[in-house]
Amino acid sequence: MRLKDKVAIISGSTSGIGLATAGLFLEEGASVLVTGRDVADRESTETTLQAIIKRQPVGDMLFVAADLADAGGPSRIVDAAVGRWGRVDILVNNAAMMTFDPIESLDEAAWDRVIAVNLRAPFVLARRCLPHMGRGGAIVNISSVHAVETMAGVVPYATSKGGLEAFTRGLAVELRDRGIRVNAARLGAVDTPLLWSNPNVRSGKEKIDPKDVGTPRQVAEAILFLASDESAFSTGAILNVDGGRLAEL
Repeated sequence: MRLKDKVAIISGSTSGIGLATAGLFLEEGASVLVTGRDVADRESTETTLQAIIKRQPVGDMLFVAADLADAGGPSRIVDAAVGRWGRVDILVNNAAMMTFDPIESLDEAAWDRVIAVNLRAPFVLARRCLPHMGRGGAIVNISSVHAVETMAGVVPYATSKGGLEAFTRGLAVELRDRGIRVNAARLGAVDTPLLWSNPNVRSGKEKIDPKDVGTPRQVAEAILFLASDESAFSTGAILNVDGGRLAEL
């Protein structure tokens, strides 16, 4: 088991990539704190993950409902993990949201919420985790191809992901001497609710070839690599997990 006895926080983990990652981490022996904005997701999330725990003698899970756009949300998540397990070994900043309005008609509050969830929350979660994270710790930030190749109507999202990659590089430098690694996975199209609810995809404005759509499990495997000791010599790296999308540019 690659994460035996590790403690992980995974934001945005009630569906899609986050839920797949939580399940895989449990399979690999970790104890996992899962988060979501809607407490209504708690029962289905716990049912899915508890079924994994019952199949093996290690691992534990805790659900915390928190809105990452709220100032106190990230701190509440970390406090819950430390209260349960006493430390944090892995932080996966997965939660994200998008808007689809051009800048001229975008409400300032909508811009602020995207930046709060996609960029401010990873900063606060990392800052709050670090006092409880020792050598061998790992932070994995979930970025997007939109950080380097984007389209009209998703400027706040692209901006937040570009900032998240800069945050990844800078924090990796700050934490290198402490033995804490910081990397990012830059994702392409993945079969999640976020992809299929995108109005640009639904309208055909953004064309998605089914063969270019990855599964949450495929992405979770890449996140596991970055979180585990298998990537012990990697920090400040941005790993493309996009099915070759950016290679075509």
